[in-house]
Amino acid sequence: MPSPPGCATPAERESYAVATSSTIQPKRRGLIVSIGLNVVLLLLACGLVLYAFMLNVDLGDVKRRLSKEAETRQQTERYLIETRNQLTDSLREIEQLKAQLAYKEADVREAVSAKPALPVVVGFRSSILGKGLVAVIENTSDRYLTVMLAVRNPTLSTAKRFTLELDPKSSTDFGHIEGWQFASGDEVGLFNDEFGALRLTVP
Repeated sequence: MPSPPGCATPAERESYAVATSSTIQPKRRGLIVSIGLNVVLLLLACGLVLYAFMLNVDLGDVKRRLSKEAETRQQTERYLIETRNQLTDSLREIEQLKAQLAYKEADVREAVSAKPALPVVVGFRSSILGKGLVAVIENTSDRYLTVMLAVRNPTLSTAKRFTLELDPKSSTDFGHIEGWQFASGDEVGLFNDEFGALRLTVP
């Protein structure tokens, strides 16, 4: 804007100052508005950067959590597969053991049935001293026999074992003096490795 002439009147000078002031004020307003907009944009940009950073952190946490869950799922699946395989192996071993046991039981039954009967006859009589019954064990063979005598009282849940030497063609008394007082219902068993077992119940 041209400067006022030096010979201008006071009124002209005043009007010139007003015009100059009215021209400067819009420029200041524009500058202030521009600065304000820049500050707002800067704040928005900072907010967006912070929001993006927070989203990135949350996304990283989600990725780590998903990765951990996937790893845990894989470990669980591997454990289930190993457990299933171990169970299958155990069932296979059980079936094999069952087959072996059945085979051995058949062998035992066959071996027992193949053994001859024990050449011993057992009878019972009243004790002379009046204490229960006495077993009369007779060896009917022509050889000496060593037998194991097993007795059990099911009422009292008591049991004992004795080793007897039986002479050929002879009988042996066995009662309370020898270690057992027989009573009706007692379970008696005579065993020798070369013969089948002899089992009976006292009448």
